Amino acid sequence: MQWWHEAPGTEWGLILTHGAGSNGDAPLLKAIAEEFSKSGICVLRYDLPYREARRHGPPFPAQATRDREGIRRAAAEMRARGVSVIAGGHSYGGRQTTMAASEDPAMAEALLLLSYPLHPPRKPDQKRTAHFASLRTPAFFAHGSRDPFGSLDEMRSAIAVIPARTELMALEGAPHGLSPRSAADIAPKFRQFLAL
Repeated sequence: MQWWHEAPGTEWGLILTHGAGSNGDAPLLKAIAEEFSKSGICVLRYDLPYREARRHGPPFPAQATRDREGIRRAAAEMRARGVSVIAGGHSYGGRQTTMAASEDPAMAEALLLLSYPLHPPRKPDQKRTAHFASLRTPAFFAHGSRDPFGSLDEMRSAIAVIPARTELMALEGAPHGLSPRSAADIAPKFRQFLAL
């Protein structure tokens, strides 16, 4: 499914997708979309292909390529509006977005990554960052200080290998899920990152 948040006359569009146990109608994504559209950025919230195929359950690792194709389709749909594209996602959606951008640097002008899942909880040796060294798109990470998928120090070390411009926004006390209330803090910080 898709949900549009229009912003007439905008020069930027944000495509925004969900984490592994969620969908595009998640409260966090709705709050982010509302904050960005209020500031003049058109937003498309959307379900990844695995969620379109079944309403519940996690994604299948063997079908992650299909999810990245879904991200590229959403980016192309936004690009067709004649705007610069920001590709964003929460957790699994953010991870697949970074992978899609590393495979196709022209897909988006910037990335918005919410609670990037650096590694599975309590398994810090299983990093999900092999593609970071080939990521050429400016990337903004918003990450909670209580996220079991990666500490803030681990995130700082991991994103240091990205050759593009990056920024890490620390959300003190926030868990992996993040609160919809954090949208009001994330949106203006991201606009500063893009110099909008």
